[in-house]
Amino acid sequence: MATTTKRKKAAAADDIGQETRLELYRLQVELRYCEKRAYDLFLQNLIKGTSHLSLGQEAIAAGFGVAMRPDDWTFCTYRGHAHTLARGASMTGVLGELMGRSCGLLAGKGGSMHLTDVEHGVMGSYAIIGAHLPVAAGAALSAQYRGTEQVSVCFFGDGTTNIGAFHEAINFAAVWKLPVIFVCENNLYMEYTAIHTVTAVDHPAADRAAAYGLESVLVDGNDADEVYLTAMKYINRARKGGGPALIEAKTYRHSGHSRADPGKYRPEGELEKWLERDPLKIYRERLLQVGFAEGTLTDIETETMRKVEEATAAAKASPPPALDLIDKDVWADGGAAWRN
Repeated sequence: MATTTKRKKAAAADDIGQETRLELYRLQVELRYCEKRAYDLFLQNLIKGTSHLSLGQEAIAAGFGVAMRPDDWTFCTYRGHAHTLARGASMTGVLGELMGRSCGLLAGKGGSMHLTDVEHGVMGSYAIIGAHLPVAAGAALSAQYRGTEQVSVCFFGDGTTNIGAFHEAINFAAVWKLPVIFVCENNLYMEYTAIHTVTAVDHPAADRAAAYGLESVLVDGNDADEVYLTAMKYINRARKGGGPALIEAKTYRHSGHSRADPGKYRPEGELEKWLERDPLKIYRERLLQVGFAEGTLTDIETETMRKVEEATAAAKASPPPALDLIDKDVWADGGAAWRN
């Protein structure tokens, strides 16, 4: 059975530094405001197709984003906007990519489900469930071979734990003691199906860790302090040759699976209960309790909204990608001439 880390009360007392606390709050606010703006742009029909928001899950991306080293690698799912921003990717680049504009991270060719920013260690958002776990393990193997002390951090949803690639990647990582952290963001639903209705264990990731000789780690994914402290512990251990970790972070998405999902399958009152445990609400209250001034937090919120407005304006002003980009990045040399 999983052992839950007991940090809820201790987290507020742990001295992780004022600058780190403010960075955790600033990042959570940025992720929340940017995702909300993405939703607004959907309603304006400026973002086409589908997209998957992580409103309510910001503490996980922020906690790991602050804990990671600049040259570490992030691998995430199609619900990857927050993880991309948390590594320092341009907000204009993210919103531009969602809108299919040339200022986007991938010049508007990748879209919401394929955000990538290699410069900031974001090694792709993967639309195929579980596909990125073996890739993250492979990157960790390269770091181990080269002795760089880089760490791969791979984020995935609860449904991925029932995919073969999940078991294969974790087994491989454990056997080779790879510097990779697997993070299950358990938001209780695998698309529209409650994970507990199709899984034999209560905690789909943490309860399976022992099968691979790993510690069972279950954390409160809505508590940025708890996530950050856990991330620091296992990332530092992996960096020093201690091998992989499998962490399950319990959280909840405030919206449906995608733009088209109203979330009607959720039991009455469940969303309201989780809204009381909103990660931004929890963290703001904690910062006030430990002595931060209300004005300091308000300034962060005001400055973040200014950045969102500037990024939105820049993305809207950016043109769609030129047609001559259509065969760029398709072939090895960037053009169709490679075929000849």
